[in-house]
Formats: sequence, structure tokens, C-alpha cells
Amino acid sequence: MKLATLKDGSRDGQLVVVSRDLKTAHFATDIAGKLQTVLDDWAFYAPQLQDLYDALNAGRSRHPFPFQTKDCMAPLPRAYQWADGSAYVNHVELVRKARGAEMPPEFWTDPLMYQGGSDDFIGPQDDIVCANEAFGIDFEAEVAVITGDVRMGATPDQAGEAIRLVMLANDVSLRNLIPAELGKGFGFFQSKPATAFSPVAVTPDELGDAWRERRVHRPMVVHWNSKKVGSPDCGTDMVFDFGQLIAHICRTRNVRAGSIVGSGTISNVDRSKGYCCIAEKRMIETIDGGKPETEFMKYGDAVRIEMFDAEHKSIFGAIDQVVAAP
Repeated sequence: MKLATLKDGSRDGQLVVVSRDLKTAHFATDIAGKLQTVLDDWAFYAPQLQDLYDALNAGRSRHPFPFQTKDCMAPLPRAYQWADGSAYVNHVELVRKARGAEMPPEFWTDPLMYQGGSDDFIGPQDDIVCANEAFGIDFEAEVAVITGDVRMGATPDQAGEAIRLVMLANDVSLRNLIPAELGKGFGFFQSKPATAFSPVAVTPDELGDAWRERRVHRPMVVHWNSKKVGSPDCGTDMVFDFGQLIAHICRTRNVRAGSIVGSGTISNVDRSKGYCCIAEKRMIETIDGGKPETEFMKYGDAVRIEMFDAEHKSIFGAIDQVVAAP
């Protein structure tokens, strides 16, 4: 099934079920008002939402209405945890190669992860608001999952069983703030503003054969100022699957229902697939020519992030944002 959260003036919005073709929606109010309620008792609420979803797709729902992505918040507007991994080690390797640093061997066996702000996500068409262009504004197209409860010490297989929903993310980075922050030793903080998510989150079964090995095997299509800059395959070169990423968190603590775990920037070794963040393009330019040439985003720039099924139908709807001053 496909779920979304509509803006209603509150912090958590209004949960709706969205049709498979993303054309219509139906309020889930009679079942649950917000997504976190569903995640807290998935076994109870999910079958009821599935029935509503089936009725909506069959044209049997009572009060369907046109679905508009501009009305969407993030599917889960605020979460108990937002942990973003770096599952595409090719991306990390390029970063280090561009500055002449060796790749530590443990990067291939132990996931890299940071904890981002989860109190203030933004919707798929909300502006990327930044105080200063000089901060180095960059998009990052990613896949993310929302979990149920996962106990401390869970294996990747056990963690994978707790994946409830899948969505896309634009994990915006302020690249020029990152070096100083990392130099302090505590990792990202100010350099990571609000993350945006796709209009809808989908259950893994909606992906069909594209969901296997706890990975999404479809291209991530990215347009920057209407120009296609990337379409790398999300299942290719993903060193750590989502079960492994969740299990990494669970090594020392529980993961509770409503936690969001990200894949990190999608990145393929095959350069012809383009890029999902400007930093990667700049790293390749540095490796090839000695210095970066592509500038980061400016006020008024637009980024569109989307994924399509085998019939070229949008799965999650599009993240479609413009960079704006405060």
C-alpha cells in the first residue's frame, strides 16, 4: 500500500491512503489519524489500511479525492530517529581519493552512519531554505526505510523483517560547513539542514521484484534545473543492505517503531549513470582534472528526485524543490 501525510496546520498532519497510480487518496481518519499511530501497532492497523487501499484502487472507497503532492508533508513529519548510512562505498571512496587519502579497509565491512535531525522534516515540494549560498548547498538523492521495533542485538535478517515502509529522501548537505564540523570530531550537525522525503511511503511489497536482498533495484532519477544529471541503480553497488544498516544501530541499542534509516547518496561505479549529489561530480572533476568545476546550488535552483517502475510509472511521487533564501 501507499501512504502519505497531508498538511492540516498541525505538526503531524493527516494520514491518507494513496492509490497505486498516485491519482486519488482517501483519509484514513476512521482507522488512524497519523502515521506514527500505525507504526506503533502495525499488526492492528496495517490490515485495515490495506483494505482501504484495495477499495480505493478498485473504485469502491466512499470518499476519494484527487491527490496533490503540493499538499504533502513528509510521510512521517517528525520521527523518533533519523539515522543515515553510507551504504554506497563508491561514494566514500571518491571523497577520499579526491583529497588523496587512502580508503580504510573497515569501510567495506562496517557501515558509516550519522544521526540527523528528525524533529523537523519537510515536504516534497517545500523550499530548501538556506541562510547563505556560500554554505555550499547540495542535494543528495537517497532511499530510506521506516522501521517497526527492532531489539538490540538483532541480526540483519531480523532487522529486515521490521522494515515497514520505503520512501525517497533528499538529504540536503551544506558542503562548505562540513570540513570544519568533521574536524571537531563529532560529525555532521549544522551542515545538515532539514531533510525532505517523497510524497508517499510504500510497503515493500508494492515494489514487487524491485525489492530483493533488502535493497531497491530501480534507478534513482535526478534532474537539476530540468537537466537530467543522474540515474544510478539503487541496488547496484549498495555494499550494505537495509537489514545490515539497521542491525548496525542495534549493536548497542534498541530501534523503536518510527525510526527512519537512510541508504546514503546513491552512487554507481559506472560513471555513465551520472550522480545523485553535486559533491560526487566535483570529486570526479578533481580526480580527473585537479580541481572541481561544477558549482553548488544557488537561490532559485531546482532539484527533482523520482523513481519509476518498469512501466515508467512513478512509484513514490517526486521530490521537487527550489532553493530559497529565508
